[in-house]
Amino acid sequence: MKFRPLHDRVVVRRIESEEKTKGGIIIPDTAKEKPQEGEIVAVGPGARDESGKINPLDVKAGDRVLFGKWSGTEVKIDGQDLLIMKESDIMGVVAA
Repeated sequence: MKFRPLHDRVVVRRIESEEKTKGGIIIPDTAKEKPQEGEIVAVGPGARDESGKINPLDVKAGDRVLFGKWSGTEVKIDGQDLLIMKESDIMGVVAA
């Protein structure tokens, strides 16, 4: 199934964090927090301004981004756990 978000929405796949601390302690799944970093999978065309012109988004598919802890709506598409959120919920792009 292909999914294309509308307007200024983006689809994000969470990037899982390390399962060990720097000291070598293994963190169980129940103690882990949800990662706040992800990779953009798909983007919408952009939001319309008052004149009807589409303003394109600043992010693109493949960008690594940081977002708020409670941002987005969790969905399952083709067996993958993804988030759908507005571009305004994204705090920034992580430079490689």
